[in-house]
Amino acid sequence: MTLMNTYGNRTTTLVKGEGPYVWDSEGRRYLDAISGIAVCGLGYNYPAVTQAIVEQAQKLLHTSNLYNIPSQQELGAKLVAISGMDRAFFSNSGAEANEAAIKIARKYANDKGIEQPHIITTQNSFHGRTLATLSASGNSKIQKGFYPLVDGFSHVPYNDLAAIEAAATANTVAVMLEPVQGEGGIRVPSADFLPKLRALCDAKGWLLILDEIQTGNGRTGKYFAYQHYGVLPDVVTTAKGLGNGVPIGACLARGPAAEVFQAGNHGTTFGGNPLACSTALAVVNALDSAMLARVSALGERIKGSLQEALAGQPKVKEVRGQGLLIGIELTEDCGQLVEAGKQNGVLINVTAGNTVRLLPPFILTDEQADALVQTVVSLIQGF
Repeated sequence: MTLMNTYGNRTTTLVKGEGPYVWDSEGRRYLDAISGIAVCGLGYNYPAVTQAIVEQAQKLLHTSNLYNIPSQQELGAKLVAISGMDRAFFSNSGAEANEAAIKIARKYANDKGIEQPHIITTQNSFHGRTLATLSASGNSKIQKGFYPLVDGFSHVPYNDLAAIEAAATANTVAVMLEPVQGEGGIRVPSADFLPKLRALCDAKGWLLILDEIQTGNGRTGKYFAYQHYGVLPDVVTTAKGLGNGVPIGACLARGPAAEVFQAGNHGTTFGGNPLACSTALAVVNALDSAMLARVSALGERIKGSLQEALAGQPKVKEVRGQGLLIGIELTEDCGQLVEAGKQNGVLINVTAGNTVRLLPPFILTDEQADALVQTVVSLIQGF
C-alpha cells in the first residue's frame, strides 16, 4: 500500500455514478444516501454540470489569480447576490474557506489594535483539519496528537447564548459556528438562537461567522441555512455541494469584514480557477427555487416517515434535521450500521458515534426516498 493510512481499511471501490446511484468494481449498485458527504447534491452525471466541465476543459483549465477569470467573477456576483454578502474569495475546500474566515477575524482585530484576538466556537463543532480550523473545532478526538493547537479559541455548548456571553473577553472579536452541526450529530438550533446571537454580536461589535460548508448550497431547503432564520452573518463559508464533486470553496463577507483583505494579505494558486468556477456556476444555476422547494419537500417526507416508522423503538432517541440533512440518534454507538447499509445497497454514514447521518441527493424521486426510508428503518430495527 503506497497511500498513507488516513482513511483506514477501505474495502469498496466505486467506479461509476448516475443519478443517485453509484456502482462498485464488482458491479453492485448503491443508493448514495450521503452524497459523497454532502457534496453531490445534484447526484452523479448531472447533465448541466457534466456539460460545463467538458466545455471548460476544452477551453482553459487553469490560470493563476494574477489575471481576471470571467467565470470566477460571474460566480462571485451570483453568490454575493444569493447570500446578501458584498465580496467573495474562492478556495479549493471548506477548510481553506474557514481558514480565510479566521484570518479575516484576526486581521479585523489587529486593525482595531487587538493583538491577541479571541474567537468563540462551539463544542462538538467541525471546521476542518488544517491547524487553525482543527483548533477552532470543538472536537478533542480529531485534535489528539496535534498539540500544541493554535491559541485564541474558546469552545462553548452549542445553542447556548448565555455560555457565549460568559466566555467573552475584552479581546473577543468573533463567534464562529455551524447553523446546523453536521459532524456533531445533526444538531439544529432553537428558532430564536441565531437571531439572538446576531443581536448580541451587533451589540458587542463582534463578527458573526457562519460555517455553511455542509449546510449550504441547498442542503437544508434554503440556499444557506441562516436564511431560515432571517439573519445575515458578517462572514459565511461554503464548499462541498458548491462544485458537486469538483473541489471549490468560498468565503463570503459583508460590511467591514469584506474590506479586511487587501492585496497580499491572502491568496491561493488553484482557488477559483476556470474549471471549478464554471462547474460551480452550473450548480448554482440548477439550485433554483423549484429545486430548493423539492429539497424541503423531500426532507419532510423522509424525516416524517422515519419518525413514524421508528416511533417507540427503544434504541432510537430522536430523528431530527433540516431539509436533506437528517440525523437519527440512537442510544448507543452504531458504526456497524455503515457496513450493514452497504450490504443492503445503501451508503450511509454515522457521526458523533451514535447518529446515523443521511445526506441524500436532491434529485431523488418519491419512490427512491421511500425505498431509502424502508432500508434505513430495517437496519435500525435489526440493530
